[in-house]
Amino acid sequence: MSQSGRAGSGEWGAVVITGASTGIGEACACRLERLGYTVFAGVRKAADGAALQSKCSDRLRPIILDVTDAVSIERAAETVARAVGGKGLAGLVNNAGIAVASPLEYLPPAELRRQLEVNVVGQLAVTQAFLPLLRKCHGRIINMSSVSGLTALPMTGAYAASKFALEGLSDALRRELAAFKIPVSLIEPAGVATPIWEKSAGDFDNLAGNLPAALEEHYGLMGEVTRKFAASAARHGLPVEMVADAVAEALTASRPKARYVVAKNPRMVKLLRVLPAAWQDRLILNRLNKAARRLSSKK
Repeated sequence: MSQSGRAGSGEWGAVVITGASTGIGEACACRLERLGYTVFAGVRKAADGAALQSKCSDRLRPIILDVTDAVSIERAAETVARAVGGKGLAGLVNNAGIAVASPLEYLPPAELRRQLEVNVVGQLAVTQAFLPLLRKCHGRIINMSSVSGLTALPMTGAYAASKFALEGLSDALRRELAAFKIPVSLIEPAGVATPIWEKSAGDFDNLAGNLPAALEEHYGLMGEVTRKFAASAARHGLPVEMVADAVAEALTASRPKARYVVAKNPRMVKLLRVLPAAWQDRLILNRLNKAARRLSSKK
């Protein structure tokens, strides 16, 4: 990790992190605060901010920030601007996100819009609001993607679509901002042990209760397999600290990478970029079919 200093209000400067109340966002906020950054941690509830602040020093400053609310974004940007003044921002970590799970055949358009509003539109809206502060000290933008931005699994098409879109936005933004010396990096974790998967499974169950009976007939076993995978990721996924390490590297490296894959076997994940679609289909469906057979044998 480079030890080059960053301009801003703390030893390493100031950073903004969205979705910092739990999981990856919380881990990143705490990690960067310990490194010496002044961290503006975006949360949607004051109680979440107080709980997060109790785990860190006064360098961590919770701010109310809902990435789907234009007024909330504007107020957060004004709060940070008053705090950092002319020093600007050393970094913006766009971490807020949700995961909508459903077979695409039965996915309500409103749920797809909700998925994209949080994971894509909200990320860009926040970036636009904070870019003037990032320009002041050539700050960095880190967007939280996923291996689902490289390949899409059944039942998670909406989530994968949001991450594919974020990958495209980030590539375009990196090239647009190169002249201003504002690096843009993507973090691409595999399954991480965070509450997002439990929330996703709960949302899927609620959604399934309001969908046609054919959902169970057509996709029941696949849905159950997906639920099992989500539960396993929530309990046994990668530790959030691994993702926080990658974010810290992207913020402090003298030459930040465009992408940071966070996985037990990064080479296997990178292989997904070059494997023919037919091979990917075979690998993914074989794994799902094996899991489905195991579930069937237990019934």
